[in-house]
Amino acid sequence: MHTFLMKFHYTSGSWARIMKVADDRTVAVRALMEAVGGRLVHIWWDVGTCSGYTVAELPDAVSAAAVLAATAKTGAFTDCEAHELLTEDQLHDAILLAKAASDVYSPPGKMAAEVALEGLSAPRRTPR
Repeated sequence: MHTFLMKFHYTSGSWARIMKVADDRTVAVRALMEAVGGRLVHIWWDVGTCSGYTVAELPDAVSAAAVLAATAKTGAFTDCEAHELLTEDQLHDAILLAKAASDVYSPPGKMAAEVALEGLSAPRRTPR
């Protein structure tokens, strides 16, 4: 399973409905995560922005995208984000892979910069 942090912002209409009937959103979110083969770990609320944060274990990024699509279609949110979280061991593995791959990647414009540098080092002709 992969761990995802999901951040969401309710619309003002959603907040108005929550104020009328304060149902337990954990039940709905847990059901959604289980429907895609995952598990809800926890939900937290950000006092400063009225945002919500969910941590869930999901099979893969496709499952996370399905959760976002299912929630977005309701119109209850102004935006939703999903971020896959890495453990310390996974980060270490990613760094090792990055080191191995860094020699094969060249940044955009590198060839143009090299050509420009070659032009600067070429002998200059003096006009007659």
